Amino acid sequence: MERTARVERITKETEIVVALNLDGSGKSQVNTGIGFFDHMLINFARHGFFDLEVSVKGDLYVDGHHTVEDTGIVFGQALKQALGDKKGIVRYGSSILPMDETLVLCALDLSGRPYLNYKAELTVPKVGDLDTELVREFFYAVSYSAAMNLHIKHLDGTNNHHIIECMFKAFAKALDAAVGYDPRITGVLSTKGEI
Repeated sequence: MERTARVERITKETEIVVALNLDGSGKSQVNTGIGFFDHMLINFARHGFFDLEVSVKGDLYVDGHHTVEDTGIVFGQALKQALGDKKGIVRYGSSILPMDETLVLCALDLSGRPYLNYKAELTVPKVGDLDTELVREFFYAVSYSAAMNLHIKHLDGTNNHHIIECMFKAFAKALDAAVGYDPRITGVLSTKGEI
């Protein structure tokens, strides 16, 4: 069964289409209007082996907030849809990922319960055209619309580009592990019988 989704969301602030294949090869086509954000989503797809298409027309004349947050909402919806009933999936994933001087931990649970625990020391207001405070907004939106527990911790490093990129790559590796199948799992991995 293909684990794919295509979600479209149109508001007065943004027009967004996200297509996601959980069993892809890392191909991506991304255009959000924010170059560094595109770079992060492309890295996410490549390092998680997800096929990802993202098209965004946002009110960037205001700022990048609606574009980034709404992309997170739609991405999370696509992830939830692509996962379907979650039967057979590992459910949990984690990664401690290095990038030069930087080290980031990401751990997640596709539990059906939303929660974000995010700790990062970003010391500049922007990287490229991306407001650094919007990194948290993206992951918050993803965690809530996908209904997952998501923990992201910046453990070491000082270069803001590296820190943010390390977060997206660690998230990709953790999510790749969590959506994988384990033949020992019958139904869903929960004593409740659903997640």
